[in-house]
Amino acid sequence: MGCLQSVACKARVRREHIVVSDVSACIEPGATALEETSPIVLRYRTPYFRAAARVLMPPIPRRHTWVVGWIQACNHMEFYNTYSDLGMSSWELPDLREGRVKAISDSDGVSYPWYGNTTETVTLIGPTNKVSRFSVSMNDNFYPSVTWAVPVSDSNVPLLTRIKRDQSFTTWLVAMNMTTKEKIILQTIKWRMRVDIEVDPMQLLGKRARLVGRTQQEQPKILSRMEPIPPNALVKPNANDAQVLMWRPKRGPPLVVIPPK
Repeated sequence: MGCLQSVACKARVRREHIVVSDVSACIEPGATALEETSPIVLRYRTPYFRAAARVLMPPIPRRHTWVVGWIQACNHMEFYNTYSDLGMSSWELPDLREGRVKAISDSDGVSYPWYGNTTETVTLIGPTNKVSRFSVSMNDNFYPSVTWAVPVSDSNVPLLTRIKRDQSFTTWLVAMNMTTKEKIILQTIKWRMRVDIEVDPMQLLGKRARLVGRTQQEQPKILSRMEPIPPNALVKPNANDAQVLMWRPKRGPPLVVIPPK
């Protein structure tokens, strides 16, 4: 008998109608940069992870809105700052650490579930009567501050001796129908950032820290399969709001230094 709702018949945007090309993912060459200008904190800046793709979207029907862009989640985090033989501070994601979730959103905290809302996404509001061509891109890096002194002490004596950080992420290129909430995964990327810094707190400021271990980052992997997005990667809280700074002394119970937001 044919389709009575011809508009609905045409409304479906299918994966095979979306063309993705020129997908790229890399971590910039070069080592993590160390900044020893402050008497209070050591700062380090990692190279940038960058991802980009070109997308061709088919015509969008009336009363439908599609967003195409990047969604990112943290799958693993180790972030330890050792202070001589006194103990260590650690940034932790409790739900991830204890295995209650497989991933935590790495959204900017405003644009859930998207990583951001500038170059990271494109919004298509129907009706459009021709193919839409556009690019989406994103970048990410670490640029934290770590106190020279023990974070739970009133003393300013530098005692920091080691920083070790190892984080893994999954990044998805996704087309999402904001009207029906249908999601089409277009690409999956896996990447990892590692930092290992040795510190001699007895040295003068400017000469304390040095990189150890590998100085070049492992390059991201663009997967040939589409990996599903865990539910927690799409909703609040994001990693920045969920993380907790703990002090874990060699002797005595652990203390919460900065609770989750």
